[in-house]
Amino acid sequence: MGRIRKILTGIVPAYGMVPLIFAVSFNLAVYGGARMIAGDWPHHNIESALDRLIPFWPPMAAVYLGCYAFWVVNYILIARQGKREVCQFFAGDFLSRVVCLLCYLIYPTTNTRPYVEPEGFWNQVMIALYAVDAADNLFPSIHCLVSWFCYIGLRGKKEIPGWYRGFSCLFAVLVCISTVTTKQHVIVDVIGGIFLAEICFFVGKNKKIWGAYEKVLNRINGRLLLKGGSV
Repeated sequence: MGRIRKILTGIVPAYGMVPLIFAVSFNLAVYGGARMIAGDWPHHNIESALDRLIPFWPPMAAVYLGCYAFWVVNYILIARQGKREVCQFFAGDFLSRVVCLLCYLIYPTTNTRPYVEPEGFWNQVMIALYAVDAADNLFPSIHCLVSWFCYIGLRGKKEIPGWYRGFSCLFAVLVCISTVTTKQHVIVDVIGGIFLAEICFFVGKNKKIWGAYEKVLNRINGRLLLKGGSV
């Protein structure tokens, strides 16, 4: 067990491990929990005329699904930052999911998905995606929210190569485009996800917010991870 912990802390510092695990777990709980609670409730379609003009392009599913690897890499890079920066980022990340949960429960939204012809590889990918991911939990888009967090969490960090920071921005934008070209989301969902990420990232830098997060983190780390040493 100690050897495994040593390997893991070689990738992510001990103080970043719990926030990383909790962020993933809470994200899944919010998404799945909202669907379990509000899945059968009336949903509102906020699709606009502009959304209907955006073409459906199944190959963008490659970006839509490929972003999961992007999330893993960038959240690990963010969890490797200094303890204060980790607390600030993940405090904002937590707040964003709380807001998402409230939105999904207070005003559930949906959209109109196109009929997909069964011929073609990417059409089959989209049919499978639609089958496992219902048209709910749309506003704000968690896909756009998390991808934008991946970018702003590295924004301005000189220790990260400039080319990768640029790539993170570009890929986050591509993810946002993929959500509307695969008809998984509408434009308002994208805007909501980006704005929520920026707002919560800013709020997370408030001393009272990240300080409270740090206190909870210290208690958890003290009990689970740091019995043999200090941060």
